[in-house]
Amino acid sequence: MGINEKIMRILLANKFYYTRGGDCICAINLEELLKKNGHEVAIFAMDFPKNLQTPWSKYFPSEIRFKPGIGMIEAFTRPFGTSEVRRKFNMLLDDFHPDVVHVHNIHSQLSPIIVELAHQRGIKVVWTLHDYKLLCPRYDCLRNGTEVCEECFADKRRVVEHKCMKNSCLASMLAYWEAMKWNRQRLEASTDIFLSPSSFLAKKMKQGGFDKSKIHILCNFIDVEKTIRHEYNKQDYYCFIGRLSHEKGVATLVEAARRLPYKLKIIGGGLLMDELKTLAVGTNIEFVGYKQWSEIKELVGCARFSVIPSEWYENNPLSVIEAQCLGTPVLGARIGGIPELIEEGESGMLFESKNMVDLKKKIEAMFTHTFDYEALAKSSQERYSADAYYKRLMTIYTGK
Repeated sequence: MGINEKIMRILLANKFYYTRGGDCICAINLEELLKKNGHEVAIFAMDFPKNLQTPWSKYFPSEIRFKPGIGMIEAFTRPFGTSEVRRKFNMLLDDFHPDVVHVHNIHSQLSPIIVELAHQRGIKVVWTLHDYKLLCPRYDCLRNGTEVCEECFADKRRVVEHKCMKNSCLASMLAYWEAMKWNRQRLEASTDIFLSPSSFLAKKMKQGGFDKSKIHILCNFIDVEKTIRHEYNKQDYYCFIGRLSHEKGVATLVEAARRLPYKLKIIGGGLLMDELKTLAVGTNIEFVGYKQWSEIKELVGCARFSVIPSEWYENNPLSVIEAQCLGTPVLGARIGGIPELIEEGESGMLFESKNMVDLKKKIEAMFTHTFDYEALAKSSQERYSADAYYKRLMTIYTGK
């Protein structure tokens, strides 16, 4: 903390409080960063068995499950702002007196009601955007999870028409009602700053009618210390790390990889595992499953390059950032915020999303191209460092 820097009280809100996904990781990393710089931090999340231990859990609203049973009424009404969420969040505001309420993913398990409650007290509200929920009731701009779609930007009724939520009329209708209750005008009125980790998402927010003066671009950071390696020797394989699901494009990657002689290591698991393993029989494709960071660091760090073959609007994928900080170039799909993170020929290459032929061609190009792995690691660690992020964030918090 600087000599003249004020100690602030920051309340961070996210639907879960454990390393479940990118939003959770970003929120937890931010908590550690703020505490490291001397600020006081409170947490608001849904009560959940896997949550990290914290004294703030007494303020957490109860867990909800979208399954038949006693808690179904609470599950269906929670997205609209139930009395339990209001009561517990107000208790936390009363006891903690935050200078800033910084929210991440809060729909469904918490509800945007907390943004209004903070705003009504004159507390500054900052909202980091991790997906497209404020524009798309499904959150990912994928019609039924497969086809990129922006129709709901202009007319939220499309989510019902296309039955985008689990192909269910009821689920899609609930998503529509939630989107109409927490419409752009209402959310905009209670939020001081929307933080977009990518220029792409910022552009989409403006396209959806959000006030451009409230949208600031601030790329995510990581703990770069964990990515430091003492040597940058590479082994003769490339890798994929992520969830094995349709929108991640891993099926397209396997189709390309099975036509090539190079070894591919796939890190992660998911619904497509069995299908992909069948497709990969008799090839140089190895499925290594879920791994902890110590193993991921070695697997990704020793790879010639990593592939991000996404087929949806990725925002600011940590898998790209982490790979580059490990000194591993990235071959990324030209979609969403991915191109912003890759400098052609220096930190990786790009290919046309969903285009297996182009992907195959670029995999071959990545194996023949010469990269400076150590220089990539050093420049990436500087670019995505917590210090750079913190300085920008403080100007946003304080307005100075």
